[in-house]
Amino acid sequence: MTPVLSAGPLAGKAAIVTGAARGIGRACALAYARAGADLLLTDIGHDLEGVPYPLGTPSQLAHTARLCREQGITVITAEADVRDLDAVRRVTDSALDRFGRIDVLLNNAGIAAPSGKMVHDIAPDEWDLMLDIDVSGAWRMIRSVGAAMTGRRSGSVINVASTAGLVGYRHFAGYVTAKHALVGLTKAAALDLAPFGVRVNALCPGSVRDDDAAEGTMLTEIARSLEVPVEEHEETFVAAQPMNRLIEPEDVAGAAVWLGSDDARQVTGTTVTVDGGFTSR
Repeated sequence: MTPVLSAGPLAGKAAIVTGAARGIGRACALAYARAGADLLLTDIGHDLEGVPYPLGTPSQLAHTARLCREQGITVITAEADVRDLDAVRRVTDSALDRFGRIDVLLNNAGIAAPSGKMVHDIAPDEWDLMLDIDVSGAWRMIRSVGAAMTGRRSGSVINVASTAGLVGYRHFAGYVTAKHALVGLTKAAALDLAPFGVRVNALCPGSVRDDDAAEGTMLTEIARSLEVPVEEHEETFVAAQPMNRLIEPEDVAGAAVWLGSDDARQVTGTTVTVDGGFTSR
């Protein structure tokens, strides 16, 4: 296939996307590629004890990279666990070595389970795992790119939170706490970094459909945690949507491109919801 050279809103920029093997991460990576950004794509590459569903695989990450390269941009990949500060530093170093700059960080790596329990039934290790990945993982990435971005007095950090960062959900206390904390981290980091021209925003998707092309499984796993029959889960979630449809991965990716672009140069410290009006009620 002949590469498609892009002159889009991210042309000339370099971006890191975590959790890029599948789902929202793959959709955002591909949207960034189409918008012209060179990419470092990272994912954990193996399952974790305590997470009751498969995580992104090396082959899925490689497939995301192939799709992005078809857009005519440069892509490198790295397997990394965002709980590991040394691994996070290696990711940042690889991006700087290859591109000489980091313009956008999309903190997408995260887990939604173990969930489906009353708050007093959550085990301490389950609580710690959720916060270590979903909140501290994002902080480690911000910490790692901070010097490069502030040194250039430019950059955009996008933390993929959730409507769970804005409202509560029964039997998801760990996830809701983590995503609320991520929104708080976003606001505090935005104030710290604003004098250096670095923007930090939170992207809060609603119920995102498990698109086959993106190989997403998150909504299915949330349904399992809530003991909703898998064959009925889309209908169940649509019933709560004011616009009567689920969010598509591309809907989230479009917002992520905008937040990473110069078109959003005065947007920082805020949350952008892509939820079909769910949190407006």
